[in-house]
Amino acid sequence: MFEGAAALNLDAKGRLAIPARHRDALLAASEGSLVLTAHPHRCLLLYPSPAWQPIREQILKASSLDPRSASIKRVLVGNARTEEPDSAGRILIAPELRDYAKFEKTVYLVGMGSHFEIWSEAGWRQQNDLAAEALSGDLPPGFGDIVL
Repeated sequence: MFEGAAALNLDAKGRLAIPARHRDALLAASEGSLVLTAHPHRCLLLYPSPAWQPIREQILKASSLDPRSASIKRVLVGNARTEEPDSAGRILIAPELRDYAKFEKTVYLVGMGSHFEIWSEAGWRQQNDLAAEALSGDLPPGFGDIVL
């Protein structure tokens, strides 16, 4: 459903305007409610609320006694915030989340099918560099049979 990358500017209050080409579909899928959370890779995730709920349930099933599982749960669920777009189609990104993802003025909204990733400008450049490096060796599982 959601694909493509767009460079966007945060406003002075830390709001992000959802591009018009995604706004209607995102609002329809969200039933008016979006979930914004941190990802361990230092980007943010933006889900329509109904799409987030089954993922949240899966995450919460992980052991809280295993330190790695507990850490991932803390990042994904502990940082989750329900946001409602304003009348201009903007969502507020809380200062804590902006700090976590190292956001400055420009961010990248990247469609990932059912949701979006939101990257800092430097983080998005780094992800593209990592992808280029990954293509120089053996492909990860599942990518060997893809024809472009």
